[in-house]
Amino acid sequence: MPRALRKSLPHAALLGYLLVVLFPFLFVLFSSVKKDNNSIALNPFGIPKEFVFNNYVEAWVNAKISTYFFNSLYISVFASVVSIILAGMFAFAVTRMRHGRWNILLYSFVLVGMLIPNNALMLPIYTIVRKLHILNTHWALIIPYIANAIPFTIIILAAFMRSLPSEIEEAAVMDGLKAPGIFAKIIVPLTVPAMVTVFIVNFLGNWNEFLLANYFLSNDELRTLPVGMVQFRDQYQMNYAQMSAGIVYSVLPVVIIYAILQEKIIEGVTAGSVKG
Repeated sequence: MPRALRKSLPHAALLGYLLVVLFPFLFVLFSSVKKDNNSIALNPFGIPKEFVFNNYVEAWVNAKISTYFFNSLYISVFASVVSIILAGMFAFAVTRMRHGRWNILLYSFVLVGMLIPNNALMLPIYTIVRKLHILNTHWALIIPYIANAIPFTIIILAAFMRSLPSEIEEAAVMDGLKAPGIFAKIIVPLTVPAMVTVFIVNFLGNWNEFLLANYFLSNDELRTLPVGMVQFRDQYQMNYAQMSAGIVYSVLPVVIIYAILQEKIIEGVTAGSVKG
């Protein structure tokens, strides 16, 4: 086999994989600018003959996508940020501070949280939320989202913090900084790549979550985007063109965040792989 052909095979395979991944999104994108369900049925995978951008306006205004969108956005961002702050402080305590066996015990306790399936926690979470009288409020989602994200976030941040040289802290102590100052002024800036990575993962999980949002929120004005997408179905049919426009709205924030933070994400993926 010629050398040039051998080199091009991996690129061809990756290009084929990219087409397979992008094909469903292109189908949704083309469907979002088609006139109606009949146009989608007659030409499901082709480029529309007439581009109807009014579907985005109808979905945003009439289908209340704007309300669901901003509900999902602020819940996902707030829960992700708080989980990173709490997990970051915990990871700093168990990796950079000397507490003897307590560090191992506490970290092991966190690892146990990764072993429990989320579906098995539905009933306990519902019971706690009901007793706290926060059912049918956004706090019914924010608190479980934060709790669910903390174990994974601690594991990633702890792995990154262990790779930081101890000489940095020694120099900070010499300058008069105590533990809170070392964490805020030294550790946090150095841990930004890992924090960005876990923020994206947590944000995606919160943004796409359906079960809790569907069961815990009954008020239409409080619903999130995944639950609100069901509203496209009326008594007789589902408007697939407007539903596709809603899907594009749901994908847009993730694409924008990844495009802006892609360099930090790549750094965070390799976090802790090299010592020192």
